[in-house]
Amino acid sequence: MIIKQLSDIDEKKKIIRFVLEALPDWFAVEESREEYINDSADRSTFVAYDGDKPAGFLCLKETGKETVELAVMGVLKEYHRKGIGRKLFDMAKTFAVEKGYEFMQVKTVKMGMYDDYDATNRFYQALGFKEFEVFPMLWDEANPCQIYVMGLK
Repeated sequence: MIIKQLSDIDEKKKIIRFVLEALPDWFAVEESREEYINDSADRSTFVAYDGDKPAGFLCLKETGKETVELAVMGVLKEYHRKGIGRKLFDMAKTFAVEKGYEFMQVKTVKMGMYDDYDATNRFYQALGFKEFEVFPMLWDEANPCQIYVMGLK
């Protein structure tokens, strides 16, 4: 597995579309999925490749002078639990530290709402993220937003 940082906007969008469309349990809402794809153009994007095939990606978004957000991440289901998400995260975290960011945050659906998102929460916790705050209505009542944070230094 090779992890690369991408700069080509069209390549980013193509890969992110490929991965997100293959993950309907997390990215079924077309409007949100299209927003992730379009927003990727301006974001630092890392892609995991199995040979020539993209297996997953991660995008970072600056949210403040000292804070970066893990804005969106996806790993194809056949590659889950094989360390790819962690490798993507490790490369993104190294990049964030080198750029001088102090904190990283990530938003997901609050634990206890859906099994798939519970697995996502456990993944972020295993990476070292800590619960920060829940915004019950940031997205909607059925999807309370859990924010996790991590110090980078």
